[in-house]
Amino acid sequence: MPHTDPSRHRPPASDPGGPPGPGGAPAEGPDAPEEGPGARALARVEGSLTAPGAPFAVVRADHGPLVYANGPRTLREFVEATWAFGDHPFLLSGERAWSYGEFFAAASALARRFTETHGLRPGDRAVVAMRNHPEWQVAFWAAQLAGLVAVPLNAWWTETEYAYALDDCGPRVLLVDGEQLPKVAAWAAKAGARVVVFHDGDADGALPEGAERYADLPEPDPMEAPPEVEIRPEDDATIIYTSGTTGRPKGAVATHLAQAGAALNPRYQAAVSALVRGVLPGQGPAPVTLMTFPFFHVAAFTSLYSAMAAGGALVLMPKWDAGEALRLIRRHGITHFAGVPATALQLLTAAEAAGDGLESLTGLNTGGAAAPPDLVARLTERYGERIEPRNGYGLTETSGGVLANFGALYRAHPDCVGTPTPVTEVRIVGPAGEPVADGEAGELLLRGQSVVRGYWRDEAATAGAFSGGWLRTGDLAVVRDGLVAVVDRIKDMVVRGGENVHCVEVEAALHAHPDVEEAAVLGVPHPVLGEEVAAVVRLRPGASVTADELRAHVGRSLAPFKVPGRVLVSREPLPRNATGKILKRDLRDHSELRDLPALRDLPDPREGDEEGP
Repeated sequence: MPHTDPSRHRPPASDPGGPPGPGGAPAEGPDAPEEGPGARALARVEGSLTAPGAPFAVVRADHGPLVYANGPRTLREFVEATWAFGDHPFLLSGERAWSYGEFFAAASALARRFTETHGLRPGDRAVVAMRNHPEWQVAFWAAQLAGLVAVPLNAWWTETEYAYALDDCGPRVLLVDGEQLPKVAAWAAKAGARVVVFHDGDADGALPEGAERYADLPEPDPMEAPPEVEIRPEDDATIIYTSGTTGRPKGAVATHLAQAGAALNPRYQAAVSALVRGVLPGQGPAPVTLMTFPFFHVAAFTSLYSAMAAGGALVLMPKWDAGEALRLIRRHGITHFAGVPATALQLLTAAEAAGDGLESLTGLNTGGAAAPPDLVARLTERYGERIEPRNGYGLTETSGGVLANFGALYRAHPDCVGTPTPVTEVRIVGPAGEPVADGEAGELLLRGQSVVRGYWRDEAATAGAFSGGWLRTGDLAVVRDGLVAVVDRIKDMVVRGGENVHCVEVEAALHAHPDVEEAAVLGVPHPVLGEEVAAVVRLRPGASVTADELRAHVGRSLAPFKVPGRVLVSREPLPRNATGKILKRDLRDHSELRDLPALRDLPDPREGDEEGP
């Protein structure tokens, strides 16, 4: 494989597919943006880490994407390395603690049972459907050690939703907890699939035919190796279903090489963060992370891989509760928080109310949904620079986070998702695929090692999402001072009287109001303008603010046509899916919002009226 310039995450200027994107080296020439010390330090650090012979050197693969020159090529290689952490704690749940040694022995024993007892072979699918129990990780990594394709399914799904995914991926074994068993038992019996049941307390009575209790299996032998199977980098490792917010979920298929890249991405980002702060990577105690993402969500994999690479511990929660999170942080000396922005905001609110200084916390990482810009401001105002903020960008189709913004740059640019990993290339293009200039919005395209190969048995969806090896994300993005900012989903953008309104921008303005806890902006039908801007806002406890006051607040920072014409103020949490994304389709069907008259007829932008609201 020929080498490529590792300091350059962007396609070369001669590449007809798009303009230079953000990367480790600052842009050159008269139009290059001025960058502060933080950006220059970041560029120097990235260059040193990705130079030939450096820990994160990259090469150009024969089939196009950049890949890490060093490191594992399969998930089996990745997890086998964690065996060296031995007695270090890995999974902490309630009063139960699993060491790395216990975890690896259990995963190896289950993998051998797959191959020796059940006759499973590499390439067979293994569904994992359970809540965030420690055994979820045993089941997932047993599948990887046996060469199976792990298929994590959403533990919030109904029996009908499970049946759709099971019919689609055709697993030979289902690894479920007692809560999920009734939802999959009929399908498993009809298909003749094996079932292993973990935490079967919720399973009433005898298990169905073909099922076995994990608790009844022989005690793992810590000296027993995983089964001897051949696993190649190009083999499929996972099928992770999209959230299905716009239709039927699709199974995104990642190879072992892609997931190995995803496993190195957070390790690279952690090294960059440390060096920018003047700290040598890998020094000090291993991280202790509060895991609030459900394991079946791709954002959880980023935190999981980061912890496993460093021999860190994951503290699990059966369900999110801000007060319980504070207790766990104090009890375990948690150093890193990982969750969707909504849980991070609730944690900060609970800490402020309790006067909790979060003394052990050194990092607050958010993902899975867009973070409101005021999150990092609240964190900095109360805790200074002691707790490093971090957000980023990733998709199911990128196997986790591929862009990150952290530390001083995040504080300076809270509306950006940062810079890409060295194996991620970025393009910003217009409607016809033409390049757009820095500062102009266009669709975000990505290519890299961790990008999936396509959708499971869905050639039409694969062809629609990929073009020339590039993933069309469906997100509108812009490059500002070398950083990527995602401004909206293309399908979520409101077109009001011919003017584009980016929902994220209006949501950020609403979040800047001190009484707003969460906000969602969307388009609703309008007989003249086509669409008008609407907002559903949840207030903080004890707050009192009217819709008129919220609209006036937005109007002080945004153009009149961007100010919501309809505002619904609610005391109830906004509807979200299991991954923390607000379900705007549910809000569009909300009778109160649909029937709410516009509080004031805003000017039609086509008439050139610049008068404020």
